[in-house]
Amino acid sequence: MTPGRRSSTFTRLLRHGFTDPSDAERLLDSVELAPVRDDPVLLEALGATADPDLALHGLVRLLEAQPAPTARRELLDTLTAAKPLRDRLLGVLGASAALADHLARHAGDWQALVTYEPRDLHPGVEEFERGLAEATDAVSLRVAYRRCLLSIAARDVCGTIDVADTAAELADLATATLRAALSQAREAAPEDAAVCRLAVIAMGKCGGHELNYVSDVDVIFVAEAADGADEDKALRSATKLASHMMRICSETTVEGSIWPVDANLRPEGRNGPLVRTLSSHLAYYQRWAKTWEFQALLKGRPVAGDAELGKAYADALGPLVWQAAERENFVADVQRMRRRVIENIPAAELDRQLKLGPGGLRDVEFAVQLLQLVHGRTDATLRSGTTLDALRALAAGGYVGREDAARLDEAYRFLRSMEHRIQLYRLRRTHLVPEAEADLRRLGRSLGLRTDPVTGLQREWKRHAGVVRRLHEKLFYRPLLDAVAQLAPGEARLSAEAARERLVALGYADPAAALRHLEALASGVTRKAAIQRTLLPVLLGWFADSADPDAGLLNFRKVSDALGKTPWYLRLLRDEGAAAENLARVLSAGRLAPDLLMRAPEAVALLGDGDRGGGLEPRERGQLEQEVLAAVRRAENAAQGVTAARGVRRRELFRTAAADIVGSYGTETSAAEADQGALVDRVGAAVSDLTAATLAGTLRAVVREGWGDTLPTRFAIIAMGRFGGNELGYGSDADVLFVHEPRDGVAEQEATAAANKVVAEMRRLLQLPSADPPLLIDAGLRPEGKSGPLVRTLKSYEAYYRRWSLVWESQALLRAEPVAGDDDLGGRFTELIDPLRYPHAGLGEDAVREIRRLKARMESERLPRGADPKLHTKLGPGGLSDVEWTVQLLQLRYGAREPGLRTTRTRAALAAAQEAGLLSAEDAAVLDEAWVLATRVRNAVMLVRGRAGDTFPTEPRDLAAVGRYLGYGSGHAGDMLDAYRRTARRARTVVEQQFYADGA
Repeated sequence: MTPGRRSSTFTRLLRHGFTDPSDAERLLDSVELAPVRDDPVLLEALGATADPDLALHGLVRLLEAQPAPTARRELLDTLTAAKPLRDRLLGVLGASAALADHLARHAGDWQALVTYEPRDLHPGVEEFERGLAEATDAVSLRVAYRRCLLSIAARDVCGTIDVADTAAELADLATATLRAALSQAREAAPEDAAVCRLAVIAMGKCGGHELNYVSDVDVIFVAEAADGADEDKALRSATKLASHMMRICSETTVEGSIWPVDANLRPEGRNGPLVRTLSSHLAYYQRWAKTWEFQALLKGRPVAGDAELGKAYADALGPLVWQAAERENFVADVQRMRRRVIENIPAAELDRQLKLGPGGLRDVEFAVQLLQLVHGRTDATLRSGTTLDALRALAAGGYVGREDAARLDEAYRFLRSMEHRIQLYRLRRTHLVPEAEADLRRLGRSLGLRTDPVTGLQREWKRHAGVVRRLHEKLFYRPLLDAVAQLAPGEARLSAEAARERLVALGYADPAAALRHLEALASGVTRKAAIQRTLLPVLLGWFADSADPDAGLLNFRKVSDALGKTPWYLRLLRDEGAAAENLARVLSAGRLAPDLLMRAPEAVALLGDGDRGGGLEPRERGQLEQEVLAAVRRAENAAQGVTAARGVRRRELFRTAAADIVGSYGTETSAAEADQGALVDRVGAAVSDLTAATLAGTLRAVVREGWGDTLPTRFAIIAMGRFGGNELGYGSDADVLFVHEPRDGVAEQEATAAANKVVAEMRRLLQLPSADPPLLIDAGLRPEGKSGPLVRTLKSYEAYYRRWSLVWESQALLRAEPVAGDDDLGGRFTELIDPLRYPHAGLGEDAVREIRRLKARMESERLPRGADPKLHTKLGPGGLSDVEWTVQLLQLRYGAREPGLRTTRTRAALAAAQEAGLLSAEDAAVLDEAWVLATRVRNAVMLVRGRAGDTFPTEPRDLAAVGRYLGYGSGHAGDMLDAYRRTARRARTVVEQQFYADGA
């Protein structure tokens, strides 16, 4: 070959899409292609394939495999003269290395691509059965199957059929193959075939008439005894036949396998019998089946075996499918299953998953099936097992917007085409987009992207996946808005009854009220209504993910009514990614946070990720105190100052509650906080700091109004209980002691009168009726309790503790911490009580016995009548009291010698006790877990009900909301209660060893 010719050929090959022109030249110069090497038609045809290099290699191998020169000549003549064969054969060879291998092994099978009659364009089950008819064993069945597959692939890659037709033909070929395999199994065991009637029900993609090139074929088997046969014997025989049929299809032979036959969708999965009678199937689905099993049945259809029995199965179980949406937590179950699928995808594969990842095929399929199950009860036109047919029917009936349906249809077809071409290459079951550039190039070209196939493929894939990601959840909610907004005439709409069905399925208890709220929010042509129509489909999904969607929607309407004319409100929700989801979570999580927000709706700005509200991070005590004191200084009188302080407290309580809810629920971009203890610590510290700042501001306001800059006596507030431990919950009172010390030259009587007046005025102002929640001050832990003076001087405390102090008072002082007022006086009070709470000699046996006696008395006397002790978070076994008294006993006994125990915080003291060797790591972990869980439950109860409580709610929706806060999905309240009992029981065992045991 001359250099000039080589250069010309080389260039032509590059222009026609060859990536290895040198190798292509060598193959074109081979003996096999000598008669056609200069035929421009052949080169053009090769260049039109997905992978010209692969097609040329396959063609040379096919020519080499021909049994005689005459056969090779026939193939070449037909190839050059008949364009249909040329396009089909080269198209397959350029797209599938696996089918090229088949043709090289079975050199005459190219003849299957010659016929080009109209009846060959869309073969059905009967045509495929004829194609498989001569197969007599598993090996010949594989050869015949591949020959039929060859014709499907040829029509597919040439564009004669679209992706939906391809999937349908693959399902029909699978049906014919199952029938052939069952026939072989029956012929091999005629005695078994004689005693039973066996029907094969196709499930999944085969049942839905939308199979992939390589996929498990999901089936369910149903059998009955033949006339006069024993049922047990018939079931054993049917099981043998079914097992043999599965092996014929699945086992690897010299011709490979066809595909796995998977029967795991049967009742009880792989733990259940392979074959059941119809009555057994029916009993299972009526009593035991889970929501996902009815969802799977949506695609079931009889395909092989006894046709009458298969029809009876479909007739009996079909009605149950369309009752599934009436099940409690139906939508939540389906959505939770979808989330679980995504969570189980290996991280390394997530971005390459065509089927299971976000924006993948499964998103479309789940969304369509969800809508079918909700509305198919009353509309039989929706009862198709085929995704695209069902989507078309949903759009025609107004259940899905036509534009949304069209975009999803386009995206689904593109993604399925990608999946088909990826699998066709090696005939391997995979849903991962390849990473190698050569594979991406071939894939892109096979989809018609010729200019820059790799870049074009990535761009189109991401575009279509983005469409699916944005629409698949909105698909469920957007028609609800269209039904009430009534904007575009002529479009089919969701009827009022269908809208009600959908809202009930979503968990709305009052669908009529929900529709009124949607109408009020989304109707009209204003900019506000247009933005709401954009926001609401997403918000409705987040509301539905809560235990109380009704409350979420109602609260959103209230907030929107209050802030709708504020320019920044809707812009915040639309433009700041976190704000809308955070708001939806907060508004539907219970009563407390929405109540706080309704009193000052502008606090919604805190939910954004911008600078307007400062976000949800809790503020430090110093910052809070600085803001409160500044507000008090600006006020004209004490009442106004305290009102301002309470306003700050309300806003910061909302910030804390919102952060707690968002951290507990998680968001679409961040998982729920895994460290439950960190959530508890953040809430306790934030509420305690806020309470301290509020008291400091109130003290300053009262003193300034009554005495100017200086009170006649030094005055300090000592936090006690949970307040002192930095462990306040949302509904906790502020336990405190008041201590004062007369200034020089001031009589004690005058100083005491002033201190009492300060306390009385602080309590009054903090409890005045207003839009802000009251702050209750409880001084019940003072010396002599309620019988003792409300305020004492430092000397009076010293005298009392020296002469009269009881062991319970020393225990209570373990939590004492100065929080407001005179710092020096607070410090001296701490010095005074340290020897009492950390006695140098520890505790004597009498004191230990007294503490145990008090604990036992408290358990028996203070537990509310009718309360379940095992679920009482404060006084029940393994509850807060058990853990705290155990820790405090260790502090009293060993605090003098172990500095780490000298803390007011329970969890810190637990950690110090472990560090000091007073508790094993296991026991410390058990106590910590129980204390954190009990605290979380109390916080949840307050968030959900808006009032404090120490037990789980009895109202089902409130109980479900507590469960949602604690990480339990819908329908799992029982699991939550069992987990609490388990955790508390373990803690009680440790308490009995550490607190009550002799020598402890």
